[in-house]
Amino acid sequence: MTVFIILFFITCPVMGYFFYKILRQNTKPVTVIWEFVFISFLVLSGCLFCLVWLFNGDDYYTAIDIVDGGYTPFASKHLPTLIVFFVLAVFGLIKLWYKGKSLPPLLFSLCIVFVIIGIPISAAVIIQTSTNTEQSGETFLFALLPIAYMITSITVLVSLVIAEAGEANTKTYRNKFLNYLNQKLAKTENQSLWILAMLIPVFAIIVAILMLFGQDANSITKVFTETTTWTFSQKTHPPFLGHEGHYLCTVAVCGTPSIVKPVRLGKRHGHEIVVNRQLLIANAFEELIQQNAPAFHKVIRSFYDKYGYPLSRKITTPKASNAVYILMKPLEYFFLIVLYLCSAKPEEKISKQYAI
Repeated sequence: MTVFIILFFITCPVMGYFFYKILRQNTKPVTVIWEFVFISFLVLSGCLFCLVWLFNGDDYYTAIDIVDGGYTPFASKHLPTLIVFFVLAVFGLIKLWYKGKSLPPLLFSLCIVFVIIGIPISAAVIIQTSTNTEQSGETFLFALLPIAYMITSITVLVSLVIAEAGEANTKTYRNKFLNYLNQKLAKTENQSLWILAMLIPVFAIIVAILMLFGQDANSITKVFTETTTWTFSQKTHPPFLGHEGHYLCTVAVCGTPSIVKPVRLGKRHGHEIVVNRQLLIANAFEELIQQNAPAFHKVIRSFYDKYGYPLSRKITTPKASNAVYILMKPLEYFFLIVLYLCSAKPEEKISKQYAI
């Protein structure tokens, strides 16, 4: 639930901004709807991609707990190369989407090249994340962003090429050679060949610039191969660590006391821990569900085991702990309402959690 709350607050302002930009163009209502659907899908899939990657963020040489969510499908050392190509591709896509042929000729050509380079890279991401030898579940969410990008970019490119070809067909030149050349280039398949001819030099220039900042010449392939458990992976990982578990205990002990409000010490699995009311309420709610709906409790526990502990490993500062505490507040109130509705002595149930 917390993941979806974070997703909501991230995506709503972004989609609202793009929807405002679309409306200012005074386009047809049907066009506005379709563009908003495309943008919503692209933004939501991007946020999901980042969230899923957050829980799969360890490189192949790191020993991890099996419930961490697994290893990253993209090698951290070479990740800047992938990010640069993706940012350029999205930049080109946005420019072509909103400006089209009104762009300066050189920028227009570069944007098309950026977008085309992004298509095979997106396909590689889909293939890379399609198979994981030691993990299943939400890894398919990785594919939503590259799929959204590919659909959007192909749609924009096809519409631009068709429009340009139609405009070129209406032009005539006095010079017979220029007129012949224009008619040949006006054909969609010929335009595609000329655009493809620009890919290699532009790609090489980008790689050369990235090498100046410490990336390898073949980082675009190593970002997929220097990983473990994924489709293109060529590395092995250390044995998995034993599961210990921390969850909201991390928030209670690492957060600013005036915000997370620790109340006392408790005991969990034989170890003393710091507890706050939020942790006590959450554990009391889990106990209530376990007693009254064991099957549903297994579903909740599975979700908690998958995301709670990996999240706790990302909480390394008081600010991060405070943020998680605040984001969990709506759930805390929900848990408390359920406890007061379904338990004869809710405060007694809450207070006995993690008793020493």
